[in-house]
Amino acid sequence: MANEIFLLGLGLACALFLAWGFKALPQERWQILAAIPVYKNGDGGWRGINLTFYGLFTANAMAVAATLLVVMLGSLGLSLGEVVIVLLPLFSFCIPAARLVARLVEKKQYTFTVAGAFFVGLAAAPWLVMAANLALGPQMELPVLAVCSALSVAYAFGEGLGRLACISFGCCYGKPLSQCPPALQRLFAQHSFAFSGATKKASYESGLEGSPLVPVQALTAVLYLVCGLACLYLFLIGWFATALLVCLTVTQGWRAVSELLRADFRGSGSLTAYQWMALISVAYAVLMALCLPGNAANPVLVSGLSLLWDPWILIMLQGLWVTVLLYTGRSKVTASTISFQVMQDRI
Repeated sequence: MANEIFLLGLGLACALFLAWGFKALPQERWQILAAIPVYKNGDGGWRGINLTFYGLFTANAMAVAATLLVVMLGSLGLSLGEVVIVLLPLFSFCIPAARLVARLVEKKQYTFTVAGAFFVGLAAAPWLVMAANLALGPQMELPVLAVCSALSVAYAFGEGLGRLACISFGCCYGKPLSQCPPALQRLFAQHSFAFSGATKKASYESGLEGSPLVPVQALTAVLYLVCGLACLYLFLIGWFATALLVCLTVTQGWRAVSELLRADFRGSGSLTAYQWMALISVAYAVLMALCLPGNAANPVLVSGLSLLWDPWILIMLQGLWVTVLLYTGRSKVTASTISFQVMQDRI
């Protein structure tokens, strides 16, 4: 019963957050979180660095994914040290890969790709866990398949919630409805996204400010979170291989298909690099399910939740949140001019 209550509460929280985000975040005011003055211009104003809601929502999504990963690993009986051994190398690979892969594929220096970061993390995950087992010795062997299954479920939640970051910045945007087949136009006529503001990516990159677009970010968010909830349940009842296969087949299958609904530049070729990454990820998931050892204790949710009371886990999660916020939230494609004045009527 604990599993069902936990999933129901988690699903309700995600649904409310998405409902708000889909309505509010296409608006202009939800792009820039803060502007920090850096140096003074000759006219008395200040040049500022912008921190974006993109960074805030990405940090939130990463923190939620990492928290769920801690809970799932803790439910398997892993200790604090074993959880850290899994998390630190993995995030050390994934966070820099978000920018590096985008630079290689899209030839853009100041952008990020969650798809690329996930592909690198997925490829490295089983090898990192097996390397940890070699270092720890047989007395502390980590269950490789169960750990990879937990990583895939955590990714689904992180990617689903992370789509709100894309909505706030106007990136990863869908095609204009006017360019879609009539069936899609009718389907999304009342549920399209129309971004406002010249600094939204859909506006400055493709001139689509105010145009009704396919809400591909919302479709991705809903599908990934529903898939994440279903696969989290499969994980908690001990069906690790099934959770891994279902999660990666659904998320990466949609990743390949959803590229056809997007209008932003995703690289050249009949199949983009990201579509190839998605298809390879599905094949890789099948190999992991068939080849990785499935030895793991049955998950106990309460044990996983109790691990969150450890101060070091909380500090680590907070450190991850701050790191991701600063890494992804400092805008390199927008600038600000700030002025300050005294309110004479309040002196």
